[in-house]
Amino acid sequence: MPRIRSAKKQLRQSRKHREVNRDQRSTLRTAIKHVRAAGSGKDAQDAYKTVEQLLDRAARKGLIHKNSAARHKSRLWKVVTTKK
Repeated sequence: MPRIRSAKKQLRQSRKHREVNRDQRSTLRTAIKHVRAAGSGKDAQDAYKTVEQLLDRAARKGLIHKNSAARHKSRLWKVVTTKK
């Protein structure tokens, strides 16, 4: 355990950030799975719109890298366009 006051604060902050990041990453992964599991093209497009926003927000906040978000969007869009 840290002894210095600023180190204690940093420990508290990092624990809170880790929890928030874990929850957001889990939400993002679940949304991606919904797109892949969607039955019809309409359902897949609706799910894709949600995922696209989540990916952009995650990249903007630094949760994932912007190239990673772009890669996910590109691959998911291929999945959406092949469903009919």
